[in-house]
Amino acid sequence: MTNPVPKWIMLSYSSLWNHFQDREFDHESSAKIIDNKQMVSIILSKLRKAGWLEVKLDPEDSRKRIYKLKSPTKIIEEMQNE
Repeated sequence: MTNPVPKWIMLSYSSLWNHFQDREFDHESSAKIIDNKQMVSIILSKLRKAGWLEVKLDPEDSRKRIYKLKSPTKIIEEMQNE
């Protein structure tokens, strides 16, 4: 299920998408892209809850997460189908 997100979250998504596109990344990598370093965890959490971000456990360290963004096209299609 994909839901709309506030503009400030969408701006962070846009920055992340421009850098990573459909490649996987971790929290540390995303902190280098997002301007507000203190909000990285909140932004990733809100993107995950809205269905814009996929999360899985890091196979080497189960304390860490691996993230992958859904494409803008897929997000729009999912919102139109709901």
